[in-house]
Amino acid sequence: MNYNMKTFIKKYLLSIILLFAGGIGGFLYWKFVGCLDGTCAIKSNPMLMTMYGSVFGFLVGSIITDFIIKKPAKDKKSEV
Repeated sequence: MNYNMKTFIKKYLLSIILLFAGGIGGFLYWKFVGCLDGTCAIKSNPMLMTMYGSVFGFLVGSIITDFIIKKPAKDKKSEV
């Protein structure tokens, strides 16, 4: 891997992990909670639930990552 790929993975590692965790969570939601009779457009389709879970996981990971990265930067400015 080149330098840019390593920095990308290091920066977004939490988001990538939560992307996969969200995908697994979306699939498990479809499997155990989803719509039983198939009339629900989103809950009855395992692919859609997996994608929605993945997107949700990535967004949560991105928010957490931004919060973790920006918080120390604010602390350093206040010390100067």
